[in-house]
Amino acid sequence: MKLPSHLYLDEHNIPYEARSFSPETEKGAANVAHALGFSERQAVKTLIFQVDTGERVLVMLGGDQNAISGNLKKAIGSRNIQMAAPEVVKETTGYVIGSIPAFHWQPPGFRSFLEASLVDEPILGTGAGQWGEEIMITPQNLIKASNAIIVNLTDREKPVFPK
Repeated sequence: MKLPSHLYLDEHNIPYEARSFSPETEKGAANVAHALGFSERQAVKTLIFQVDTGERVLVMLGGDQNAISGNLKKAIGSRNIQMAAPEVVKETTGYVIGSIPAFHWQPPGFRSFLEASLVDEPILGTGAGQWGEEIMITPQNLIKASNAIIVNLTDREKPVFPK
């Protein structure tokens, strides 16, 4: 079964591995990681945030990570941001919360941010757009596919924009 996210990667010649897990698996990055046998850090959470300007952005974190609010605000360039409501996520991405792909649905100019520490992982898992389907992809190929901006969202000791 080829989902739009798979077709996008195929069209752009970006290597990946499609993996499946039971759709009965309880929602959450940790549960997907456990079902497929990789670490929670490698299970990418795809979060949509809304900015007071009306802009919406994608923020990608490891399954065991949370963004530091100040770092996130600095990366996005606004003090007034919030997690998008489920209906806004669906309107923005075309997907319901739980298996939002990190790529293929963004219009030109849409900003996507990837937590800097994930670049050090050998492989990452991201939703394929349907619960029970996961895409395994290298950090470099995820960056290429999503046009992500690398930012430090989780470490207070490091600058938000790595050199």
